[in-house]
Amino acid sequence: MNGSAIAASGLRKADKDKIVLDGINRARMPRVFRRVAVTALAATLLAGAATPGSASADSRPVSKAAAGQDRPELQKAIQEFVDAGYAGMQMRVHDQRGDWVGSAGVRKLGQSAKPPANGRFWTGSAIKPFTATLVLQLVAEGKIGLDAPVADYLPKLGLDRRITVRMMLQHTSGLFNYTGEFYDDGTFVPGIPGTGKEWVDNRFRSYRPQELVRLALSKPAKFEPGTDWSYANTNYTLALLLIEKVTGRSYAEEMQRRILRPLGMSGTVVPGTRTQLPGPHAHGYYRYQDAGQWKVVDVTRQNLSLLAGAGALISTTKDLHTFFSALNGGKLLPAPLLAEMREPHPKSAGLFGRYGLGVYVQDTGPDCAGTILNHDGNAPGGYGTLMYSTPDGSKTLTASITTGDAAIDPAQEFPKALDKLVKEVFCGGQGAN
Repeated sequence: MNGSAIAASGLRKADKDKIVLDGINRARMPRVFRRVAVTALAATLLAGAATPGSASADSRPVSKAAAGQDRPELQKAIQEFVDAGYAGMQMRVHDQRGDWVGSAGVRKLGQSAKPPANGRFWTGSAIKPFTATLVLQLVAEGKIGLDAPVADYLPKLGLDRRITVRMMLQHTSGLFNYTGEFYDDGTFVPGIPGTGKEWVDNRFRSYRPQELVRLALSKPAKFEPGTDWSYANTNYTLALLLIEKVTGRSYAEEMQRRILRPLGMSGTVVPGTRTQLPGPHAHGYYRYQDAGQWKVVDVTRQNLSLLAGAGALISTTKDLHTFFSALNGGKLLPAPLLAEMREPHPKSAGLFGRYGLGVYVQDTGPDCAGTILNHDGNAPGGYGTLMYSTPDGSKTLTASITTGDAAIDPAQEFPKALDKLVKEVFCGGQGAN
């Protein structure tokens, strides 16, 4: 969810501006949580954390290159997130030295065990590059036109015919964000609750994709199609409906058929309405206000049908590495469409770079790695995801962060820790003070 969940919870503007993890409305960086509105997860992710623990590399050798590998600089980088107040973090770095896998913090509040280094987690908006890839594969097959009106494929929705498939993937459609919308004058128009007590009380409710999109279409557009940029989960739930209509199969089936099965991603699943994380996993917590009192609740179980196609995925750091490396390595899309995917919109600048078609394009400068691709993610509560890669897919960083019971200032702590981590992995530590 990415940005509106916050507003939906009735938080003050200063609190809304804190949300940073999901890369929401990058046009104004601190509103990362506009994606909250889009993805509501950010608010949680950045709002609470757990008791700090110490970092430790996964005891299981991931590969011969990783076995016995000592990379204290990476352990230190993930420990900084825990020191900042997050409950725990698991991370995987793949580069010329092989795979390094590590974790820091705690798996569950009140216990000392660290997060499983290859546990499963709710990815939030890190699913968006998957959804965009599915759409672009259909473009490559001639089944969808990138600059064709979405209404041509989904005529019953009553979409503005000026909205093209490209605009949908790039967040330039102007469609209202169904989790709530922030406007430049500071006002917030609520949608489906994605933060606060309202979300906590309804976190097991099931939603249908058509229901989410129709809610968005019942609200005025934020701007004329193609005239501006604003991150909205609506675009990617609409993309799910487009995929299903064109293929005649469910989104989950297409994901399995086109991406998960060919790449051997056995730890990844489109959850639908399921609420349980399978296998080993860290717990995520949500800190919220109720009648003037701060409360903390375990939100490891939640129903992410609220973010169908836009934030509903369960995965592992290993599988996210496999996907993002394959995508950037040219194994999932023909070169011309991969280039289209990486063409960013000029109005989308923010913490994670500029937005293309389902990915952020970030310039780290000539003294670092140059251009890198990424997409973060946040579930409505408890979980945040990082997914980074070099353009050729040879170096990747994938991670899951969980929040706990500590009050932190995400606008300050998260960008600082993220900057150090990215520089450590992609710049060899240059500039990481």
